[in-house]
Amino acid sequence: MAVKVGEPPLKGVRVLDLTRVLAGPFCSMTLSDLGAEIIKIEIPGNGDDTRAFPPYINSESSYFMSVNRGKKSVTLNLKEDSAREALHRLAARCDVFLENYRPGVTKRLSIDYDTLKKINPRLIYCSISSFGQTGPYNQWPGYDLIVQGMGGLMGLTGEPGRPPVRVGMAVTDIGAGMYGVIGILAALRARDATGAGQYIDVSMLDGSVSWMTYASGNYFATGENPPRLGSAHPSIVPYQGFEAGDGKHILVACGNDRLWEMMCDAMGLGAVKKDPRFTSNGLRVTNRGTLIPLLEAEFMKRPRDEWLKTLNDVGFPCAPVYLLDELFSDPQVLERGMLREVDHPKAGKIKQVGPVLKMSGTPCVMGSPPPTLGQHTESVLKELAGYSEDEIRELREKGAI
Repeated sequence: MAVKVGEPPLKGVRVLDLTRVLAGPFCSMTLSDLGAEIIKIEIPGNGDDTRAFPPYINSESSYFMSVNRGKKSVTLNLKEDSAREALHRLAARCDVFLENYRPGVTKRLSIDYDTLKKINPRLIYCSISSFGQTGPYNQWPGYDLIVQGMGGLMGLTGEPGRPPVRVGMAVTDIGAGMYGVIGILAALRARDATGAGQYIDVSMLDGSVSWMTYASGNYFATGENPPRLGSAHPSIVPYQGFEAGDGKHILVACGNDRLWEMMCDAMGLGAVKKDPRFTSNGLRVTNRGTLIPLLEAEFMKRPRDEWLKTLNDVGFPCAPVYLLDELFSDPQVLERGMLREVDHPKAGKIKQVGPVLKMSGTPCVMGSPPPTLGQHTESVLKELAGYSEDEIRELREKGAI
C-alpha cells in the first residue's frame, strides 16, 4: 500500500505478534508507532506474562501498558489444532511475524518460518531470543540480567573496587527490540525489490556485544580488560558525575582541553587549571586519582542547580542526574512530546512515553490504548481470517480462544 504524505510510514503493514514481556513487545510497539497494525496473540486466561506484574491501575498492569499500546489483543491456545489453524489463516494475511519463544518451540507448534513461508512467501519472520537460533547456548534460558553479564555490559559498569552492576533498565531486551525493528524495516525494503519475505534472527547477546565499540577497541589495542570507573570515562577526564552540596548529582563532560579550561574558569579553579599535572587530557587521565578528589570537594560547596547555572551560563556541557519525577517534568522532555496521555477502557486516563521518531512527512502515531486481554479476538477472526459466528463459538467451546 502506498503511503501518502501525512500518513505514518508503515501504514498498511500488518504484524502478527506472538511476543511477550519486553524485547518483542517493545519491537512491535515501535512498529505500531510507525503506523503498522499489530495483532498481539496471547494465551487465553493469562495473556502476556507482564499482565501479572504490579503495580496496577484498576487491575491493569502498568508494566504491560507501558509497551503494548497500539495493538489488538487476540487470544489463541496454540496447543489446540484449531487455534493453530486460525494462526495460519492470520499469517496468510500479514506482512510480519514476530516471536520470542525459545528456539525449537515454534517448530513443535508448526508455526515456524519454514511452515509459514509456504502459506505466505512474502512473510517476514523475526525471531528474538537471548542467544540466537544457533550456537552452543541457543537453548539456554536467558533474561536481561544474564545477557548484561555475558555481553560485557556489567563487566564495565560499577564503581572501582566494587562488584559489577546491572544497568538500571533492561537495555539488552530493549536493544534487541530495536534491532528487530531495524531488521524488519530492512526486510520490508528488500521485499519491495524481490517480492519475497525472509527470516530474521535477533540475539540479545549479539546486540550487547555490538555495543562494546570503543571498549572492545581499547581491549584489542592493549589486551587489557577495561576497569570499572563508575560514571567516569576511561579515556577522558573529567567526564563523570559528582555529588553536589545538596546530595544531588551533576554530570560534567570535559571532552577537550578548551572545555577543561572553560570549566575551571567558571568554577574559579585558576590554580587547578594551571597545575602542570592537569594541562592536557592525557595528563588528567594519568593523574585522575589526584584530580577527581579535588573536584569532588569543590562540587560539595554548592547545590547542584547553582553549579548547573554557573556552567550552563558559559556554554559548558553539563547536566543533572534525574530521577523520574524530574525527568517527566523537564521542559525539553515535555516539548518533545515524550510524555503523553491516553484513555484506557479499564484503567482510565494513563500516561505513556511518546514515540521517539519525529518525521516531517510521515509522522508517527500513538495508536490505540493498550488492549485488555482478548479484546479484539472476535473482530480480528471475523474481519481478517473470515471466521463466522458459528465457527467462533466452536473455537470457544474447544478452548482454542
